[in-house]
Amino acid sequence: MSDRYDKGMEVRRKVLGNTHVDRAEAAKTDFDSAFQTLITEGAWGNVWASDGISLRERSMLTLALLAATGNFEEIPMHIRATARTGASKRDVLEAFQHVAIYAGVPRANHALKLAKATYAEMEQSDD
Repeated sequence: MSDRYDKGMEVRRKVLGNTHVDRAEAAKTDFDSAFQTLITEGAWGNVWASDGISLRERSMLTLALLAATGNFEEIPMHIRATARTGASKRDVLEAFQHVAIYAGVPRANHALKLAKATYAEMEQSDD
C-alpha cells in the first residue's frame, strides 16, 4: 500500500479506534476494497491527517457537515470518535446549533437526537 494509505489507516485508528476499524476491515470484500482504499487514502490519509486544524475542530466540522447534508447514518460513529478527538458535548451542541441556523432545524434536531442516544450508549458501555 501507499504511504498515504498507511498514514490514513493510522489516523483512522486514532480517531475511530481499533475495534471499529478492525470490524470494518473484516467486512471488506473484493467488491468494496477499492472504495475502502479511496476513503482511507483520501479522507483519512489526506483530509484527517492534515495538521491545518486540530482533530477536535475537524470532528466538529465533520459532524456539522454530516447533519447539514442529511448523512445521519455516520453521525453515531463520529459522536463516538469525539472521545478520541477531544470534541466535547458542548462543542457538538455548538456545531449542531450552526446547522440549525444555516442548514435547517429539522436536520439539527435529528442530529441532536442521534447524538443524545449515542452519548447514552457510550455512558452505558464506558466506550
